[in-house]
Amino acid sequence: MIRNYLRVFILSALGVLFTGAAAIPALAEVRVDIRRGYVEPLPIAVTEFSGVTAPEAEMGRDISSVVSGDLERSGLFRPLDPRAFIQQASSLQVRPRFSDWRVINAQALVQGNVKVQPDGRLRVEFRLWDVFAETQMTGLAYFTEPQNWRRVAHIISDAIYKRITGEDGYFDTRIVFVAESGPRARRIKRLAIMDQDGANFRFLTDGSALVLTPRFSPTTQEITYLSFFNNTPRIYLFDIESGRQEVLGNFDGMTFAPRFTQDGKSVLMSYAKDGNSEVFRMDLQTRKVTRLTNHPAIDTSPSASPDGRSIAFNSDRGGTPQLYVMNRDGGNVQRISFGQGRYSTPVWSPRGDLIAFTKQASGKFHIGVMRPDGSGERLLTESYLDESPTWAPNGRVLMFFRETPSDSKGQGGTVKLYSIDLTGYNLREIVTTGDASDPAWSPLNP
Repeated sequence: MIRNYLRVFILSALGVLFTGAAAIPALAEVRVDIRRGYVEPLPIAVTEFSGVTAPEAEMGRDISSVVSGDLERSGLFRPLDPRAFIQQASSLQVRPRFSDWRVINAQALVQGNVKVQPDGRLRVEFRLWDVFAETQMTGLAYFTEPQNWRRVAHIISDAIYKRITGEDGYFDTRIVFVAESGPRARRIKRLAIMDQDGANFRFLTDGSALVLTPRFSPTTQEITYLSFFNNTPRIYLFDIESGRQEVLGNFDGMTFAPRFTQDGKSVLMSYAKDGNSEVFRMDLQTRKVTRLTNHPAIDTSPSASPDGRSIAFNSDRGGTPQLYVMNRDGGNVQRISFGQGRYSTPVWSPRGDLIAFTKQASGKFHIGVMRPDGSGERLLTESYLDESPTWAPNGRVLMFFRETPSDSKGQGGTVKLYSIDLTGYNLREIVTTGDASDPAWSPLNP
């Protein structure tokens, strides 16, 4: 299915209305500082988006439900129960009765409406109000095809998140992952994709070949991954819109652990031959392959920094698997992890300030972060098996998979996706159909 990502247009930023707030004492603007540790969720009222016709009203209810769900899952907002609302949904041309919203302790208010245009497109408009200051914080309107209503809801969520936190949102994104089914001994692993809230789920591969480690391109339209097609491990490119698959290179050994560089022009990968594994870069335009490491140890899991100047990778050249950073040309290799245990799967934050990793120590697995120089290590999770971190595009949330142990007969274990804030709070399961592993979070949709 080709998604109409390019057909959502911001109509306009709607100006501040109802300037009668002059009679209200000056108050600090409602704001959430997400740089701190635990943040008390902000009470917010998300009303049903109004519509004149029954279909418009139904779509308005659906949009407000998606916005409310996005904000609630972030852990930074606490959408209030609509049954507590004193003022019901009304025209955007009517000034909110702020005193009614203060009674139920709403600090922010979201209103909107939906209207079908003569050409069949939707016009979706919303406004975000600061209830105590009685001022409009933002207001936007969008034109789109009706089938894109859910994406408009995510874009509205991102606008609210950014206006109140000052940080970019991450709701208009997708997740590609490995959907697992069947008994442990005969596990079927298929590529699957869904919106970040679990909607629009679909399989990308048919399960005839084992697949692992999918990763998005910066354009979000391609995926690189490892497939065991014909029992031969090779790295592939997958075009999401066309479904076209292409093997990357003709190597006489195993290629694995692929990841796009920050500009999308190259793929970093590991290549194993004769028992040795090294890190390589392939230029996608010329298909030229450049060797970046040269060491008898296992070098794998490369991840480029956002500025393209450095590459983090995993190596056991020091005796145990540890994290290393090198220049983009393979020079100046520096070990950055020195704690107790084994480190793996380094992933550079989109902000460039941190590297996420998997750590195994004292019989437990952890998802953690550290600065690129190895300082400031923090462990965010602990379980029987946590692995494969991936960053939200704003660099504030991580997703990973968690496996629970099976019994002596190999029954009962599960593999699920979870997200957690960079602060270590707001651990949440990402609900999927069946088991799921190896998540990769897309950049914001274009």
